[in-house]
Formats: sequence, C-alpha cells, structure tokens
Amino acid sequence: MTIRNRISGQFTLIVASILIGFSLLIYLVSATYRREEFYERLKNKARTTVRFLVEVKEVDNDLLRIIDRNTLTALIDEKVLILNEKNELVYSSVDDHPVRYQPGLLDTVRKTHEVETTNGENELVGILYEANGQRLVVLASAYDQFGQSKLANLRLTLFWGLLGGIALTVGLGFFFAGQSLQPIGHINQQVQTITARNLRQRLDEGRRQDEIDQLAVNFNAVLQRLEQAFEQQRSFVSHASHELRTPLAALKSEIQLGLRRPLSAERHTEILQNLLTDTDRLIALSNSLLVLARTLENLEAVTMRVVRLDDVLFTAQDELLATHPDYIVHVQYDQIPDSDTGTSVVGNEALLVRVVLNLLDNACKYAPDHRAQVRIGTQGDYVWLSVTDAGIGLSADEKLHIFEPFYRAPGATEFAGFGVGLAICARIMELHAGQIQVDSDPGKGSTFKVILKKA
Repeated sequence: MTIRNRISGQFTLIVASILIGFSLLIYLVSATYRREEFYERLKNKARTTVRFLVEVKEVDNDLLRIIDRNTLTALIDEKVLILNEKNELVYSSVDDHPVRYQPGLLDTVRKTHEVETTNGENELVGILYEANGQRLVVLASAYDQFGQSKLANLRLTLFWGLLGGIALTVGLGFFFAGQSLQPIGHINQQVQTITARNLRQRLDEGRRQDEIDQLAVNFNAVLQRLEQAFEQQRSFVSHASHELRTPLAALKSEIQLGLRRPLSAERHTEILQNLLTDTDRLIALSNSLLVLARTLENLEAVTMRVVRLDDVLFTAQDELLATHPDYIVHVQYDQIPDSDTGTSVVGNEALLVRVVLNLLDNACKYAPDHRAQVRIGTQGDYVWLSVTDAGIGLSADEKLHIFEPFYRAPGATEFAGFGVGLAICARIMELHAGQIQVDSDPGKGSTFKVILKKA
C-alpha cells in the first residue's frame, strides 16, 4: 500500500469515527429527550384525569371519558386506568381495548410513587395519587407517533449525511494526501538522477520550514559527507600510487643498473644495499598506508577499555627510544594525579599508543636536538597530553592542512616521512571522540595537544 493510500485511509477512518460518534450522540440525545418529554405528557394526563375524577364532583366516569376522547391534546392510542387499593378498576378511558400490564407493576408504583416503562410499542407511566384518604394508582399509556416519526427522519438524515461525509472525506483525503506528498515525489525524482559521477548535485531545500524541506537538508548533508568520502578515497588512491611509484622506480633503476654490465663485488654490494634501503622504505610506506586505510574504515569493532594515558605515554616512549636511541623525551606531570585513575580514559590502547608514538617521533625528528617535551595533566572531566618541540614550526596555512593524508609542509620535505602520521592521529582521535590541537609558529617549534574524556 502506498503512503498516499495509507494516509487517506487513516484520515478517512478518523473522520468517519468522529462522524459516527457525533451522529450517535445526536440520535441518543434526541431519543432521550423525546422519551422524557413524552413520559412527562403522560404523567400530566394521568394527574389531570385522576383530579377530574376525584376532586370534581360534577364529573362522573362517562363524562370524564367523553372529555378524554375529545380533548385537543389527546394522544395516539391513549389509555388511562385508575385502580384503587384493592387493584379494582375505578376508571378506564376505553372500554373495548383493555390495557395489559405486569402484575407487579401496581405494587411497584405504590412503592416508588412513579414508574416509567413500555407496553409493546406504547410508553406507559404509573403514578400514585393520594387524596381524601384514597391511594389510587393511575396508569397512562399512549403511542408517540409524532416523536417516533421525527426520530425516523433524524435517523434517515444522519445515515445519508454520514455516507456523504465519509465519501467526501475519502475524496478530500486522497486529494490532500497527494498534494502533501508531492514534494516527496519531487525529491524521489531528484534522488534518482544522482549517481557516483554527479555527487555534487543537491536536492531543492525549499524554504526549510517543514519536515520535507528538512529531509532534503539532511539528505544534502549525507551527500556532502558521501562526496567527501569519495574524494578521500580518490585522494588516497592517487597519493598512495604516487608514493608507491617513487621507491618502485628506484628499485627498478637499481636492478637495471645491476643488469646492464658486469660490476665489481663492491658495486654489487652497494646496489644491494640501495635495494634494501628502498625495500625498507617501501615496507614502511605500505605499513603506513595500511594503517591509514584501516583508520578510514568503520572501526566500530575496535575494543575499548579503561586505560591510563600516562601508561600509554610510557609505552610509546619505550618503543620510540628502542628504535631511535639518540632521541630524548622529557615527561612532566602538570599536576600529580590524586589517584591511580586520575589519568584513566576509555579507548583502545594500541591505537592510542600509535597516536602518542607518532607525535613523539615527529617532535624528535624535526627538532635540531631530537628532544621532545611532554606534559600530561587533567582539567575538569578531561585528560590532556601535549608534545612540544623546537623544530621548524608551521605557518597558519600549513596548520589548516597538516591533518590531511599525504600532506607535507614545505619545510618538512627534507625529512623522512610520507605525510600520513598526523592523518592517522586525527582519525584515531575522532574514533575516541577526542580532540587533537596544534599550536605552532614558523621557526619556533610546535605543540600538539591530545584531549580525551576521563573514564
């Protein structure tokens, strides 16, 4: 079932329920009013008849019967009975049509003084009249032809009005549902034209005032992120191909040189040493590309647990010094933690070690004295770690691109590297809902600061 039909059906069901409920209410109220009004007329007729019979001495049964039959307010099939305490008939307004009633009705009237009931199609009332030491039971019965006719007309009017209202609701519901969903149909047509080759195309966002406009805005935001992901993928492939081509070209040149003519053993050794160097560089680049590719994937399966950021720092320091014994890392606490959990965060220890290791390696590599100054501390609900060096520094424009994959500042080209370390750090921090900040000036060194929420 389409949304249009479902909305139209639900709207029709709601309106039809309201109309049916409203019609039933009108009918029940009208029927109740008719019944109560007619019972009141019967009671008045009963009281009037018994008063004429008891209180007016000039009126006997025959005269009263003539009065009942010729009164202007006579009711259809009207019957009035008066009975004494012995249940003997004192007066009857008709002779040829006896009034049938339940045997216990008279006792009920004497107990409750008034009774309202039915006698076939007729309404019947019974009242207790006490005067001059007499306790008389008066039964009045009649058929409310006029009231029943009005109810029948009301039923017919409500029935056809209800059918017409439901039919009109179906038509209007279908029409207005189509009008309301027309913008969604327009969005569907636009979405069908978007492919991987034209991700720059955007949906019409209208005035951004209703939910459909907001849907277009959100979809455009998704397209923007998707376009960025495709651009990152294309950039990754392009840069990876470029970076891989350089050591591969060097390997090919060395091999061709070795095969061109007979060489001395020393020359062969030199070529093999160059091949080993280029191979190591190729392996290092491949490892960096692999790590970067993994951090660009959805790493929801990464195991997170509580780790101490200072333990992560010392692990990274040990790994760095094992590879580069000439590097110097000086660690200082901004404030000694009050407990062992003062620097605890929730994260993946291996990934956090890689972040700190990359920052330490960069600081020592670019600093003339190969020294890195590390500070660790807490602030409110956060733990931070900063790495400072006295290296080449970064300009304001370079700081905008420093976390992009394969980007290398002009002053860093003379140092070994591929430009993926900081991109990996930024992605890992994003996975940990943390921040990585940089403060740097050309020729004055740099400070990279990592901020994570406490566990």
